[in-house]
Amino acid sequence: MRILIVEDEVKITQALKFLFSKQKIDVDIANDGEEGLILSEKEIYDVIILDIMLPGVNGIEILKSIRKAGNKTPVIMLTAKDAVDDRVFGLETGADDYLVKPFATKELIARVKALARRKNTEFIGETYEFENIKYDVKNYLLYIDNVEYKIPLKEAMLMEMFIKKPRQVFTREQIIDRIWGLEADILESNIEIYVHHLRKRLESTNAKIETVRGVGYMLKEK
Repeated sequence: MRILIVEDEVKITQALKFLFSKQKIDVDIANDGEEGLILSEKEIYDVIILDIMLPGVNGIEILKSIRKAGNKTPVIMLTAKDAVDDRVFGLETGADDYLVKPFATKELIARVKALARRKNTEFIGETYEFENIKYDVKNYLLYIDNVEYKIPLKEAMLMEMFIKKPRQVFTREQIIDRIWGLEADILESNIEIYVHHLRKRLESTNAKIETVRGVGYMLKEK
């Protein structure tokens, strides 16, 4: 799992990063709103923890930008104890949950794990389901109408991205970053090869990988 924490209190972010790392959760940190906005648009996260009161761009504006772009990543808002209006407005804007400061770190970790599993797909153990396909992320196993197929690593990583967040568009840059790393010298044709292989596998299913012209790809219903 990979999460983003946008919080201007450095001591809090350092402590949270340490605690989440013990849970084997990767953490990116942004200590101001502008950096948080850039990371939320550029990277792929399973959950975003977003403070409302931030220097530069506030948390509500970041949330609006995330949802306007069609990004369905679950968001937990951090709010001051007496900021009831902020909490209500945050939920109305598209936040999935909120915590009032000061909060118990155990509760935050539990909520992050719960939200990471409450997505557009049904999560059972290590398996995600969408339409009539299942994907076992641990063993790289794709199930089509309960018939099992073992798929290669890169193809498997791409399948995991798509099935965890169906109907969300992934840019080519995001795919390269997650699978190869941004520093890798990868041509777009490499992505197209793996997308082509997955499309062939999904031909007989109720799901398809659609090209969003000039942007990237997404998994959706046929």
